[in-house]
Parts: sequence; C-alpha cells; structure tokens
Amino acid sequence: MPELMSKNARAGAGLTTLLLASTLSTIATDAFAGCVASGSGAVDRLTCGTGFVLEKAPGSELTLVPRPGDAPPRTLELLDGAILIEVEPGTRPTQIRTPNAIAAVRGTTYVVEVTAAQTSVFVIDGEVSVRRVSDAARTVRLRAGQGVDVSDSRFTDALRWPDRRVRALLSRFGR
Repeated sequence: MPELMSKNARAGAGLTTLLLASTLSTIATDAFAGCVASGSGAVDRLTCGTGFVLEKAPGSELTLVPRPGDAPPRTLELLDGAILIEVEPGTRPTQIRTPNAIAAVRGTTYVVEVTAAQTSVFVIDGEVSVRRVSDAARTVRLRAGQGVDVSDSRFTDALRWPDRRVRALLSRFGR
C-alpha cells in the first residue's frame, strides 16, 4: 500500500501530502469523503462531486488542503511534476500554489507543471489567473490555448503556446 504522510503529524492539521510513492486512492479514502480515486499507475485521478477532477502525472509531489464533505480541495501545493485540473463553473474556487506562482480558478481545465527552474501554467478551456508568489501586484489572466512561465527572475505575458509544447505537456496525462 502506498505510504500517505499527513502533515498533521509534522506541521499542522488539515493538510494531506501526496508523496512520490503515493496514489490518489489513499487520499480519497483517508482525507476526502465523497471523492473517488482511480488510476492506472501512469496517471492518478481524483474526482470530487461533479465539479472537480484532478489528474496527477507520475512522480509529482502534491499537497492537498481538504474542504468538508465532497467539496474539492481548497488549495493544492504542487512542489514538483504536473497536474491537470478540471473545475466546472460555479464550483468553489481552488488555488494551485507552486514555488514560483499561484493559479486561481473558478471553472476551467488547465495544467500546472513545476520543474526546478520554473512553474508553467497552460489553459485548455476557460480562464485562469496567475501571479508570482513574490509579487501579488501583477496578475496574468490566461484564456484557452494560452500559457505562462514563472520563475524567480521571469514572468512572461500570456502567450499562445506552440502545438508541439502543448502536445508534449498533455502527453504526460495520456491525452
């Protein structure tokens, strides 16, 4: 069984950490009542209610802050790897935090990828607001087909990503 380490034992209540060897099925049964986990081992998937789906690429390090009941997580902290998120309009907002950026969503499908050098956010459908962790004054609004790269020294404008880059990113999720 994959190991699930709760930050409750390390730092504070209410956080669940998905470690490199963990699967979302452990998260669904232990931390998110009303959520259903599935996965092939290549990509893990967590579905909460009818308005939130999270796919985690292999090797991703992710921390989830749960809400009561079957509501989707309030905050996801992605430290390494990639996640694909589908949030239906009208559901409670979810925020993705990375070492370099914060992405806030209300209803969209998008991907967040973290490497040692930068955070990249790409929107498949809908809109996402992204800001640098160290600079709350500047926010970039991304629309479908646009992406942004954020690092300690760089914060690009919303740009239409080349098809090759989009295909490479989505292939991590079998899409």
